[in-house]
Amino acid sequence: MANKKKHLIVLVGPTAIGKTALSVALAKHFKSEIISADSRQFYKEMSIGTAIPSQEELLEIPHHFIHHISVEQEYNVGAFERDALQLLEEKFQTNDLLFMVGGSGLYIQAVVEGLDTFPKIDPKIRKKLSNTFQENGITFLQKELLKLDFAYYQKVDIQNAQRLIRALEICIGTGKPYSSFLNKNNPTIRNFECIKIGLTADRNLLYNRINQRVDAMMNAGLLNEVEQLLPKKDLNALQTVGYRELFSYFNAEIPLDIAIEEIKKNTRRYAKRQLTWFRKEEEIKWFNFQTPYEEIITHIKSRTI
Repeated sequence: MANKKKHLIVLVGPTAIGKTALSVALAKHFKSEIISADSRQFYKEMSIGTAIPSQEELLEIPHHFIHHISVEQEYNVGAFERDALQLLEEKFQTNDLLFMVGGSGLYIQAVVEGLDTFPKIDPKIRKKLSNTFQENGITFLQKELLKLDFAYYQKVDIQNAQRLIRALEICIGTGKPYSSFLNKNNPTIRNFECIKIGLTADRNLLYNRINQRVDAMMNAGLLNEVEQLLPKKDLNALQTVGYRELFSYFNAEIPLDIAIEEIKKNTRRYAKRQLTWFRKEEEIKWFNFQTPYEEIITHIKSRTI
């Protein structure tokens, strides 16, 4: 039994597709645990806008990497890779099968395949970029990246200041495009096998689910959650959909109804980028989001026996 192969079931898909409910049902069936690879759910101060699992779901199944750090702490994909691999090693001592769930493709890739290797960059470059961002806003970063690395500009989340600063510091520090360093890593040895499952839906149906979720978040108190975070609004962790738009409302830049529509629009765009990322991965087995759980359980069993 000790030599039995270990499996990490990776459940992916766009936001609002139903990954949380499915992961809880699967983990209950297999008496397993869930590792969140949703980088927005890491932060203690962000609950409603990041759609963390409900208290009932969190009590039903052990979850990891949800609310484990503060927005004031620096935490990146490299740190997540290290921490997640350490946790997996520990949990595989008593589990043959574990679940990883999320929509953050880069964070999932880090755990499954390892990260690309980048040269060390003078910290002054990042500091200068961060200061420039605070003074001039995200548009400056977007224009610089467009100029220095058009290829990466086309696929990065251009509303994510942290990603833009990271790419620009590499471009400036090395004199080469950030994209030239991607996909160069050697295959990383992992002591487990991955089974990737994706949830999908008709685009219009998905967009309707997103719009309804945003309305539900507002009814659940998202406005108050964001107001509490106003003093910290410049932190990197808070430069994200659902928070950024409401900060603009509190800054009297846009009316509330426009801010809500912007959240819906930007979330739909985020979902589209998630699908673009995951569609490139040939090993993902896709299921319609309404597929009965039993069918997915059967698929997992067929791959792990």
